[in-house]
Amino acid sequence: MNRVHNFSAGPAALPLPVLQKAQEELTDYRGTGRSIMEMSHRGAEYTEIHNSAVEKLKRIIGADDQWHVLFLQGGASSQFMMVPHNFLNTDRTADYIDTGTWSSKAIKEAKLFGNVHVPYSGKGNGYAHIPTDNELQLSPEAAYLHFTSNNTIYGTQFSREPESNAPLVCDASSDFLSRPVDLNRYGLIYAGAQKNLGPSGVTVVMIHKSFAEKQRSEPIPTILDYKTHIPKIFNTPPVFTVYLVNYVLDWIEEKGGISYFDKHNTEKADLLYSEIDRDDFYHGTADKHSRSKMNVTFRLSNNDLEVQFLKEASKQNLVALKGHRSVGGIRASIYNACEIESVSALVSFMKDFRRNNG
Repeated sequence: MNRVHNFSAGPAALPLPVLQKAQEELTDYRGTGRSIMEMSHRGAEYTEIHNSAVEKLKRIIGADDQWHVLFLQGGASSQFMMVPHNFLNTDRTADYIDTGTWSSKAIKEAKLFGNVHVPYSGKGNGYAHIPTDNELQLSPEAAYLHFTSNNTIYGTQFSREPESNAPLVCDASSDFLSRPVDLNRYGLIYAGAQKNLGPSGVTVVMIHKSFAEKQRSEPIPTILDYKTHIPKIFNTPPVFTVYLVNYVLDWIEEKGGISYFDKHNTEKADLLYSEIDRDDFYHGTADKHSRSKMNVTFRLSNNDLEVQFLKEASKQNLVALKGHRSVGGIRASIYNACEIESVSALVSFMKDFRRNNG
């Protein structure tokens, strides 16, 4: 099998053992004579998968029984609206840190439901910087503080949770389960699966019970109300996607859990940034103290050289390295399923490309 080195930002590379397991069971799930895609979401087979995925996720991230885990649809973008629709009363204020495109979209949606205060915006510096706690001008009694933990487009990442007296609400789509988090700080975490958790089609939402009780008083449409989904599966879930998520969670546990991936991802990022910083041939786009361990972004001296870089990289089976269309450049996404061998192959190519074009 000729597998390429896949640096896609999302949908991203999946663990090969998970794909192979799904391939094995595709037409006959565990002797049932049917694919999991052909079974009722109310049946015993899917119920077992769903409950297993919930329990594994809670075990891996260290969540106790005070946490609800939901598998919803609509992408993380749907949570930009659902969070304030559930938790931002018209007479309350929520803090939203603006560190990129996705956080700015969340801010736009939240303003439809209540007062939004932006304690920091990185728009003026091209979103190359993650604020320190001293740079945050927080509201004294915010309903919650929303932040995007990792910014895929700009290659920046919070190194830890921002300090706030308010419950944290986090869009963790692109670094979920890649490193430890202090769950005691959070009220709600949401993440699209297509980076670190599985294929596209499902969004994980974790809500602490105490935060769920703070729901706004105004009416909420049934499908958009978190309390609709907490006690039961309300509508047909993306069955095959959750099935794959369940196997990805198995793989994460087999590898050693979050502590393993925290170390593994640091090693991969260090390899790439060391090569970028070797001289001025490659130029990292994010401030050094704000750099992401998930999405490594950099530029070359001109657009023609970047086009050549991407073309030659593809010939070496190094694919999906083109930066986001809004910013250009090069982007290597090195989520959990990206092996260090792929990063080493990219670094080796970068050395050769510098030698031939520097």
